Amino acid sequence: MSALAAQSVVQSVDWLAIAPPTIAAVVGLVVLVADLFLGDSKKALLGWLSVAGLAASALMLLPLLDGDRATFCLTGDADVCSYTADRFTLVIQLLVLGGALLTALLSVTALKDSNKELPEGEYWFLLLSSAAGAALLPASRDLATLIVALEVASLPAFALVGIKRGDRKSSEAALKFFLSSVTATAVSLMGVSFVYATTGTLYLTEIADKIQQVDGQFHTLAQAGVALTLIGFAFKTAAVPFHFWVPDTYVGAPLPIAAYLSVVGKAVGFSGLILVTVVAFPSYADVWGPALAVLAALTMTVGNVGALRQQSTRAYSAVRLLAWSSVGQAGYLLVPIAAAAYSKDAEKAIGSTVAYALMYASVNLGAFAVAALVARTSPLNRISDYRGLYAASPLSALLLGFFLLCLAGLPPGIIGLFAKVTVFSAAVDAGLGWLAVVMAVNVVIALFYYLQWTTLLFRAPEGEPGKHRVPAPLTAAIALTAVLGIALSGAPQLALRFSATGLF
Repeated sequence: MSALAAQSVVQSVDWLAIAPPTIAAVVGLVVLVADLFLGDSKKALLGWLSVAGLAASALMLLPLLDGDRATFCLTGDADVCSYTADRFTLVIQLLVLGGALLTALLSVTALKDSNKELPEGEYWFLLLSSAAGAALLPASRDLATLIVALEVASLPAFALVGIKRGDRKSSEAALKFFLSSVTATAVSLMGVSFVYATTGTLYLTEIADKIQQVDGQFHTLAQAGVALTLIGFAFKTAAVPFHFWVPDTYVGAPLPIAAYLSVVGKAVGFSGLILVTVVAFPSYADVWGPALAVLAALTMTVGNVGALRQQSTRAYSAVRLLAWSSVGQAGYLLVPIAAAAYSKDAEKAIGSTVAYALMYASVNLGAFAVAALVARTSPLNRISDYRGLYAASPLSALLLGFFLLCLAGLPPGIIGLFAKVTVFSAAVDAGLGWLAVVMAVNVVIALFYYLQWTTLLFRAPEGEPGKHRVPAPLTAAIALTAVLGIALSGAPQLALRFSATGLF
């Protein structure tokens, strides 16, 4: 009898459902071991193995399109699971693994040009480990798995930021990133413990039911748990006032890692934020709704004003400008999540955030790819280094101009305009007219620095324009982001249809 009881708690694992993060993790271990046996002349193989592994992980999303799958479920209730591969999971995993794949293509060139400043084996292992954690997070449906996935995605990222040998800026950026992130994680873990104390469960769907029935004397503890849990994810999204690490971290990190953090790091934060708000805490919308609306307004304003202030610096960095821009874009991404607290159609509001994230990921990675090209001849990567880029590399200049116009929301970057209108509509439909006005003002502010950078590309160069040789991996990264941006601009409604979340 005891043997039968023991067998009843043994769970069968749906290996197909967990294949995308699992493949990334396994390839990471293979790379780490292979690094011990490969000579310096063959280290480049590790990069291509990593690219292949991330591509395989992304391809494993295709068999999951047939329907929702779940695994690691409670033995007594098959509907309560720790891992769920639904439409929301697949869209975010595509964004994460696609972003990691493009980062890997940028990294192949960066490592080749680094003159051994970047240790290749450790670099690829850390990147794949972080990507595996980032792919796990949107599938997580209990708070323990959610926090573990968050840290698996974050801890390798700290090391990647500080991986440049003998670079003080890199070490300082990693330390700042690490300390602020650990503090935010500690606060969110305290919040999780409060939620568990008041509900007796860590599963998101069970929390949603039980947190409504909390006794009056524990109501304040539950509210504190909700607020503290959100802080860790607000940090990952670079929401104000948890944004202070962003500019220095992006500038100090290797450029591909800055691109990775700007897209995959944000996807991690926003997917976690969506899960804990609309899935676990819908009954506390009166707590997180107003808080996220205020955070959205502050984040977009501080980010765009910070980017605007870079103009006063004589030799300001393109990466620092993109860092402040990413903070401003995070504010736009927060708007539909806040709107979900007030809207009758929360799924549509969340779909707006996911659609905007897809647009932002494709064009922002494209901008970083062109920045990586310029950095090969101008390591300081100042905005002034982009003057006359059209004379040196016409196609790269045209594509960078297109990416910047997408971020600004101007034609021909139709996908950027469409995404901003979608977010704006979500705020208006939810009755957040004041937030829509703040967003409109910030869009106008952002136009100034995006257009100033764009016009600089087509000015006459001050000296003889240098020729930019584009390596094959960098060419592939620029081409992929360009094709995606142009395709979405031609049919922007596809982004919204594809990003239907299926969370409800």
